[in-house]
Amino acid sequence: MKELQFREALREAMSEEMRRDESVYLMGEEVAEYNGAYKVSQGMLDEFGAKRVIDTPIAELGFAGIGVGSAMNGLRPIVEFMTFNFSLVAIDQVINGAAKMMSMSGGQFNVPIVFRGPTGNAGMLSSQHSQNFENWYANCPGLKVVIPSNPADAKGLLKSSIRDNDPVIFMESELMYGDKGQVPEGEYLTPIGVAEVVKQGTDVTIVSFGKFMKVANSSAEELAKEGINAEVIDLKTVRPIDYDTIIESVKKTNRLVIVEEAWPLASLSSEISHIVQKRAFDHLDAPIHRITNRDVPLPYAPTLIEEILPNVERTVKAVKEIMYVQQ
Repeated sequence: MKELQFREALREAMSEEMRRDESVYLMGEEVAEYNGAYKVSQGMLDEFGAKRVIDTPIAELGFAGIGVGSAMNGLRPIVEFMTFNFSLVAIDQVINGAAKMMSMSGGQFNVPIVFRGPTGNAGMLSSQHSQNFENWYANCPGLKVVIPSNPADAKGLLKSSIRDNDPVIFMESELMYGDKGQVPEGEYLTPIGVAEVVKQGTDVTIVSFGKFMKVANSSAEELAKEGINAEVIDLKTVRPIDYDTIIESVKKTNRLVIVEEAWPLASLSSEISHIVQKRAFDHLDAPIHRITNRDVPLPYAPTLIEEILPNVERTVKAVKEIMYVQQ
């Protein structure tokens, strides 16, 4: 094992796949000369040259479309959005192009493309730069949606995404690029669509993904101090969702709390709640609870941000409520 920053793990994944397969290339705003807005692609221009690490104009719709077309013609592009907030400019190419092309062509065209970049809040960036669209993209047939929570999964899942023959939405976090973690030496892939039980428990299941795994894990630590043994699951991907791992955990713990950085209406936690009550209703000893963003655009003020986002306090309170612990 070796210690890498989250950004370094992503860089290793892209570089290894570009060395392995000449059809893989990276393009996006400032990915080349500037080494990436968050230094994820640092040094890649020097190694692979300007034909495979390509700076684009500030025109997401345009370069996303170029990526889709090149994927249809045998290449494997990695398209970096400086933030997924800006992917809304390109969403027609993602949804009406990449996601639907194999179906509309009767299987004649695969679109092996990865759209990657940061998602969610990144501190005091206000409403237009702090949104979560995981559930939007996960709603669309034809896409896979991947959200790693640590450097090891960032590398393994990105390598799997680049090799996948379907379009993949790969969502990171600006707040995690400097996070450090242990990453295996040598070649490895992390499978898409397989969740992980990161902590075994008996009293309640806590499910999350991405950077809010920090809230899930910290909540489990706080609950342990009060004698509550929480099981914690990292989804890793939200399309497909590994429902079987969640169901098996709920059958053991009989309670479920879902932590998600998203607006509540039509969130991923809504869908997970539906599936669990459908498949494991007789195992539930309490209603499913979810912790999401408050139903407002994220403001600029840090005090308001803290109030709106999911946190440990709200998660612990939800667990105690469904365990009928007096508060």
